[in-house]
Amino acid sequence: MEPNRTRRTLCAPRAPRTRRPRGALLAVAAAGALLLTACSAGGSADRSDAAEKRGGLPAPAPAPGEHHSGSAAPTPGDSHLSTFALDVDTASYTYARRTLADGRVPDPSTVRPEEFVNSFRQDYRRPDGNGFSVTVDGARTTRPDWSLVRVGLATRGADPDGRRPPAALTFVIDVSGSMDEPGRLDLAKRSLDTMTDRLRDDDSVALVTFSTRARTVLPMTRLGGHRGEIHDAVDGLRALSSTNLGAGVETGYDTAVEGLREGATNRVVLISDALANTGETRPDAILRRIDSARREHGITLFGVGVGSDYGDALMERLADKGDGHTAYVSDTDEAREVFCVQLPQNIGLTARDAKAQVAFDPGTVAEFRLVGYDDRAVADDDFRDDRVDGGEVGPGHTVTALYAVRTRPDADGHLATATVRWLDPATRAPHERSGALETGALRDSVRAASPRFQVTAVAAYFADALRAAGTDHGPALPGAPSLARLAGQAATLAGTTEDKDVQALADAIRQADDTVRTGRTDTGESGE
Repeated sequence: MEPNRTRRTLCAPRAPRTRRPRGALLAVAAAGALLLTACSAGGSADRSDAAEKRGGLPAPAPAPGEHHSGSAAPTPGDSHLSTFALDVDTASYTYARRTLADGRVPDPSTVRPEEFVNSFRQDYRRPDGNGFSVTVDGARTTRPDWSLVRVGLATRGADPDGRRPPAALTFVIDVSGSMDEPGRLDLAKRSLDTMTDRLRDDDSVALVTFSTRARTVLPMTRLGGHRGEIHDAVDGLRALSSTNLGAGVETGYDTAVEGLREGATNRVVLISDALANTGETRPDAILRRIDSARREHGITLFGVGVGSDYGDALMERLADKGDGHTAYVSDTDEAREVFCVQLPQNIGLTARDAKAQVAFDPGTVAEFRLVGYDDRAVADDDFRDDRVDGGEVGPGHTVTALYAVRTRPDADGHLATATVRWLDPATRAPHERSGALETGALRDSVRAASPRFQVTAVAAYFADALRAAGTDHGPALPGAPSLARLAGQAATLAGTTEDKDVQALADAIRQADDTVRTGRTDTGESGE
């Protein structure tokens, strides 16, 4: 029998929630968010895997002209297609909130609109089985002929009975001097203690630390019968000196390969401020060192960003190219929700290398722009090339892509077809689903759309405004309201949805409005 241990954990009862400045950073609890992920209106329609085949694979989305009764017209720009890898990151939005709470406007290079949009719950229906449902809807803006079109993808929720493959999780913890910021490493250790108590007996955990050098503190260890040993390793964590992130990632993958478990979810979770200053600091060079382990064994990399000074660009590059994604943690309330409620239910993958392709009808669409996903673009011809990396998505998640679309005057008929393609995590067999939108299904205004569509629009407008702040360029999205008006809309939606996350969005927009008026900008690490 293991000894009794008295620890304060994140999942203990708490006092009523109050808003406070963002300061305490909980690193490993955010790892829970990452573990969760690998974490229809408007005339949508699914196509089953039994749909028409071409060359042994599901047929591509119908050519836009096939659904349009009018005459042919030039395609919008160079192509009527838009293709991108799915992304469930949220780090950019959370880091922006932290920066605004500190009285600064985020550097535009750290603002990724898709991560703002994907930070909020959606109203998409869930599929009955594995894979995705596809929802396509839209609403007209105040700018003539311009609409916002939302493409929503959703996976089935986690098994309510808690059935899932065992997990083999290698935590790579930054113990450099910056982690000695008051409360940060202590909170991280409490989080690891809580994780150890809540994971199953057949799960496994390894622990790697890095500062000037990297070392394996604990090899891959089954939870059953060894929880005390794991707690002791966590209790011994101490902050040291420099940040050799490259050595940490490489040692983490070596440890994960040594402890690889067939039939389990094998993952490396990196917790760091990503301000690498020793050893290899270039993300592509770090990725080359772990490439064989990542590809041969399917070990995915997830990054958890911490710290008021944060290497956003390095962490985002590592996660995107390492078949993973990122989150950023700025307070214990967010971590508690993820770590105590979602983590125990959601460890696993629903889809690997998932990509989306949206085909706009050139007969009705004159121009379109995808909001964000700048670093996730995929060549149109590579949509069905399963050697090309996509995104990894877990159970219970949604992915949203928002488009600004200019329709032709008096356009009527088919507007767009969205198709998602993914590989089964176990068999790597390809699957597809599609959904479509007609011009007649567009709402007359954004305000007339569903509350969740409106939240999506507000989040996108907010990111757009932050990108434009401090520059000579105005907002890129059509019908953009002022920050003050946007904050009011978010506050109204917070009441309608009774969603504390939407209220936090309203608060962040108000802070941005105040900060922009005073001309304060972020002078911290910009990701260059």
